[in-house]
Amino acid sequence: MINVMNYFDEWNNLKKEINSSHPKVFFKERDIFYVSLGQNVGFEENGKGQKFSRPVIVLRKFNNMVFLCVPLTSSVKEGEFYFNFYFNNKGNSAILSQIKLIDSNRLLSKIGMISDKDFNDMKRKISKLLKLADFS
Repeated sequence: MINVMNYFDEWNNLKKEINSSHPKVFFKERDIFYVSLGQNVGFEENGKGQKFSRPVIVLRKFNNMVFLCVPLTSSVKEGEFYFNFYFNNKGNSAILSQIKLIDSNRLLSKIGMISDKDFNDMKRKISKLLKLADFS
């Protein structure tokens, strides 16, 4: 059995390094980046490998340091909490229920961009998902 506590310790050490680094990485909405997402709690999406990385789509850029992102998985999943699209000739799913605010210090490398059409379709699906109540 894997000792999750070791992952937390490794992630905590890497997180300290990430926090003290201040790389200038330029990003914009629609970009797909690998980010150090970390070892998270319970059913929150984790990163993988030595840098605890996972690809994400930049959903909304607030300034040069902070953005809202949607984590990706290469396992195509169905349902209202996923948005399926093709990237680099492979099926991917954006995990809409795991939208997260990220600091740009976590950015590792840009791997591409989601198409305009897919990005707009994904935003519509997120908007529908987040429509919690009609206050009109």
